[in-house]
Amino acid sequence: MDESKGLAERFEEQRPRLRAVAYRMLGSLSEAEDAVQEAWLRLSGAAHDDVGDLRAWLTTVVARISLNMLRSRKTRSEAHVPDPIVDRAGGASPEHVLLLANTVGLALLVVLDTLTPAERVAFVLHDVFGMSFEEIAPIVERTPDAARQLASRARRRVQERKATPDVDLEVQRSVVDAFLAASHDGDFHRLVAVLDPDVVLRADVAATAPGKSLEIRGADQVARRAQVFSRLGLLKLPVLVNGVPGLVCLLDGKPFSVMGFTVRGGKVAEIDILSDPERLNQLDLPVDENGFLAGV
Repeated sequence: MDESKGLAERFEEQRPRLRAVAYRMLGSLSEAEDAVQEAWLRLSGAAHDDVGDLRAWLTTVVARISLNMLRSRKTRSEAHVPDPIVDRAGGASPEHVLLLANTVGLALLVVLDTLTPAERVAFVLHDVFGMSFEEIAPIVERTPDAARQLASRARRRVQERKATPDVDLEVQRSVVDAFLAASHDGDFHRLVAVLDPDVVLRADVAATAPGKSLEIRGADQVARRAQVFSRLGLLKLPVLVNGVPGLVCLLDGKPFSVMGFTVRGGKVAEIDILSDPERLNQLDLPVDENGFLAGV
């Protein structure tokens, strides 16, 4: 009994890191939790004497589980919006700080969704969590050199898509505020001015219904969509979405959507909107039953 209790305690110490690994690989909070729980089941049924480095063993197990989950998925479209991590505008919760360590914006997760499962796993394990290609090779069932090539291809894709936002959080918030003000006023020209010419808007309105995700490109098209969106009479609450400025939008006091913004070069470069009610209900949103930001 004492041995089992001690093992459980050691596993709980590793849980935050394991969730962070799985979330980057899967882009889904529920699937990440499933992968971590499966790792616990495997650990509790393993011969403990054979587990030398528990941290490395668990990371390998979670990575393999995540790889299998990625391989079993149906192909996702470019418009898919990953699960956002939402916090009050004043700062992320301690749990989310650990989950978002090393920066994991929605724009990066969208790019990772376009990679092959092996490329994604190799990139996450090496570039984010610092594992060697000798450690990664058996997980992706490749040689170390082949694993290096997988990560390299993934890295080029990430760099090409410029998935990294501006660093200054205050600058990001000012750009998002300018977008919201122009949207509220219905000022098309001000909207276009704050948008990157190649801005991309992704919206996931019903992940369970085919054809209900959309992707819009270009400042003019996104500005027109923003004008329409502004007429819905939503209450927009400023929050952090994956560590950067975003919004929780309420309709009649109930969550209607989560909006994440990626600001690059002082312009809104990407907007990710999650409006699917089923997925919204699964998120840990900082909104109470009265439609106020919890803890404020």
